[in-house]
Amino acid sequence: MATTAPTPAHLTRATPSPAVPPARRRPARRAPLATFAWHGLMLLLCVATLYPLLWMARSSVVPEEEIFASPTIVPSGVDLASYPAGWNANPPGFGTFLTNSFLICAGAVAGNLIACTLAAYAFARLRFPLKKVWFAVMLGTVMLPGHVTLIPQYALFSAVGWVGTYLPLIVPKFLATDAFFIFLLVQFMRGIPRELDEAAEIDGAGRWRAFRSVMLPLTVPALATTAVFTFIWTYEDFLGPLIYLSDLNDYPVPLGLRMFVNAMGQSSYGQLFAMSLVSLLPVFVFFLLFQRKLIAGIATTGLKG
Repeated sequence: MATTAPTPAHLTRATPSPAVPPARRRPARRAPLATFAWHGLMLLLCVATLYPLLWMARSSVVPEEEIFASPTIVPSGVDLASYPAGWNANPPGFGTFLTNSFLICAGAVAGNLIACTLAAYAFARLRFPLKKVWFAVMLGTVMLPGHVTLIPQYALFSAVGWVGTYLPLIVPKFLATDAFFIFLLVQFMRGIPRELDEAAEIDGAGRWRAFRSVMLPLTVPALATTAVFTFIWTYEDFLGPLIYLSDLNDYPVPLGLRMFVNAMGQSSYGQLFAMSLVSLLPVFVFFLLFQRKLIAGIATTGLKG
């Protein structure tokens, strides 16, 4: 009678079943009431932030006597008479103020983009004596209040005959006087690999060619950030034009808006609010055009060591 051979012990052991990963816990959902309360709070904060702008918009389309009669942002009626009246109120016209602001801003933006980029490239890539010392001196100017240098600058510009022109507002930008933008661009350029510069030098490119063909295209987000902030700060500058400009035909938007407020109490607030809204449009459009580059520049610059 045939007998069955015994099965080895290591074959008779039960094969362990594959481990089943534990089910992931789903994140607890917020209760509908908590979600509603959170969105309600965000909406209230948004309304509180936008209330001055909404109230100004409402005040620009109501009669003069109703502007301060109620704090509501809903107008009782719509009257657009303040817009044409404000546009033609002062002798040069508000269109002249906008044109002057665009000229000053264009010169300031071009100056900062050219001078600050070249200075930042020198600090980030070139080697020269006392480089760290000059960089520290440059950063020290950021903490220097502008009012400290106001009188010496005015005396200098008056001596060369620039007072009464746009030159004091534009020429300093071409001399890399905005240390904030130099620092921003330096931090951005330091994050760009040096191997790209070395590869350009191996291909026969000089410093200028490497800067123009390699560094500039990679620095576009930081350049957009510089352009946007320069435009906004120059467009909103009130003190500089007030000191250096004396002719009404040369006034920019901030000085043009000031002309609607009369120290004798005869102020045209409806026209002032209407032209204030008009003056916000260029800043809003400029920001929208460079929004993606601006956010990318701020985000990536903050990560550079």
